[in-house]
Amino acid sequence: MSIAQVEQTTSTLGRVRQTYAGNADFPPMAKAYQNVSQVVREMGLLQRAPRFYSFVAVGIALALGGAITGFILFGDSWYQLLIAGALGIIFTQIAFLAHEAAHRQILSSGPANFRLARILAGSIGMSYSWWDSKHTKHHGNPNMVGRDPDIEVDTISFLEEDAAKSRGLIRLITRKQGWLFFPLLMLEGLNLHYLSIKYLLTERKVKGRWIELGIIALRFALLLTPVFLFLPLGMAFAFIGVQMAVFGVYMGASFAPNHKGMPIIEPGARLDFFTKQVRTSRNISGGWWATWLMGGLNYQVEHHLFPSMPRLHLSQARGIVRDYCAANDVPYTETSLTRSYGIVISYLNRVGLAARDPFDCPAVAQFQRA
Repeated sequence: MSIAQVEQTTSTLGRVRQTYAGNADFPPMAKAYQNVSQVVREMGLLQRAPRFYSFVAVGIALALGGAITGFILFGDSWYQLLIAGALGIIFTQIAFLAHEAAHRQILSSGPANFRLARILAGSIGMSYSWWDSKHTKHHGNPNMVGRDPDIEVDTISFLEEDAAKSRGLIRLITRKQGWLFFPLLMLEGLNLHYLSIKYLLTERKVKGRWIELGIIALRFALLLTPVFLFLPLGMAFAFIGVQMAVFGVYMGASFAPNHKGMPIIEPGARLDFFTKQVRTSRNISGGWWATWLMGGLNYQVEHHLFPSMPRLHLSQARGIVRDYCAANDVPYTETSLTRSYGIVISYLNRVGLAARDPFDCPAVAQFQRA
């Protein structure tokens, strides 16, 4: 489905120019969100789904119990790496639940959801406070330059201007960052742990700082003690490496398709809520299997419009939003999972061109303007 052409803006890159979308590209949708949300509320799609989440929690608990049992039975065996991979998947599924609790999708009250989110996030070695401060800004201004932390530089550059500023090893990575994206995700688990602990130790005001640090410390003690106590040293390090790699790749592969390669909004643009959320988000087709695989993140458009909507109801909301977009000529982006990865890789490689010398790289010609 085509997307409106983006507006050319002033750049500091010389012959390489960043393009942003602005107010002129996206006509305002008066009362669009009000109209859609009224239908959603009348259908009861914002009501909690306690039985569904109980079922999910029991499934994760059984999977975790099976992994622990397998760890005990395998003993001193390289089959333990299968358990490590399984733990990486299980921890990611717990991360999905933490994400939903933080959005008040699971329990009936806000404080109860936040407490649950803190416990779940800490149980996988992440800080809820760090994630919440970052994720709230993202939801308010997805893909907006200067306001969405998810498009700020973190090894990977998401804007040509940032890519052009890269130096040293980071510059070498940036040049091929699309192809290196998934290999780099193997380190994302370690990065998430590092950023969480750094935030808790250095940020001035953190509510529940010591509670989160305590939960995270307990989590690592429960994970690392049996691994290094019962496995040979080399196997223990391999176990942790595989677990972290699977966790990082699974997390990154679930969140990456949502906004990468969608329009980047120029600083200061004033867009209505419906336009801002729909135009910058991408859904993943696949139905129920994609929902289980990605923890509901496959319905990114609906999740951004209704962050507190339980995972179980997102598919129904999709039909409402999609029909409204079709009736009002609003592009609604949805594609397959594999196609979305191709789009992300292509987009990151295109951004990475800015890290090259424009006089040595013929491909940069696509960014040139007379």
